[in-house]
Amino acid sequence: MQTQILWVAPTLALVGGYLLGSIPFGVILTRLGGAGDLRRVGSGNIGATNVLRTGRKGLAAATLLLDLLKGAAAVWLAQAFAPGEQLLAAAGALIGHCFPVWLGFRGGKGVATLMGVVLALHWPLGLVYAVIWLGLLATVRISSLAGMAAAVSAPVASAALGRFDLTLLLIALALIVLWKHGDNIGRLLDGTEPKVGKRG
Repeated sequence: MQTQILWVAPTLALVGGYLLGSIPFGVILTRLGGAGDLRRVGSGNIGATNVLRTGRKGLAAATLLLDLLKGAAAVWLAQAFAPGEQLLAAAGALIGHCFPVWLGFRGGKGVATLMGVVLALHWPLGLVYAVIWLGLLATVRISSLAGMAAAVSAPVASAALGRFDLTLLLIALALIVLWKHGDNIGRLLDGTEPKVGKRG
């Protein structure tokens, strides 16, 4: 009985994080905004970059913000209701975004949601993440490259700032983001990855 009780908080944190992360805001907002089924637009991805391909900048910004907030909210809720289990909630949120059950486990690439997770876990790491992501996006204008670099920066920055308690988790989450960008990596290598604002 005692063992079962001990598993309640971790299970709730992981499952709750997954369910929150799996909310497909890009799909919901584009449908409500009359932009159609996002999965039939551009790359078919459910994230903000693909929402931008609908020509609806407002919807893209809202998707970015909500995807970020759901990652942060998963961590904050775990801190409030399941103290000590925020790392499980963080993992659940990113996994939920990348592999949502509602969409046949075909979700987004996790960059915005990971930023939300990182900000909530340790805000200085979030600042590093944001500077690298937005800085590269502004200079090279390749969303996938900027996002992957930001994801990789999270475990590196956590180690540099002495937050070794977060490093292993952030390595695992960064690897998920990189894996979801497999096609983008191929296009980057052969020079065909599109820049932000261009179709493809």
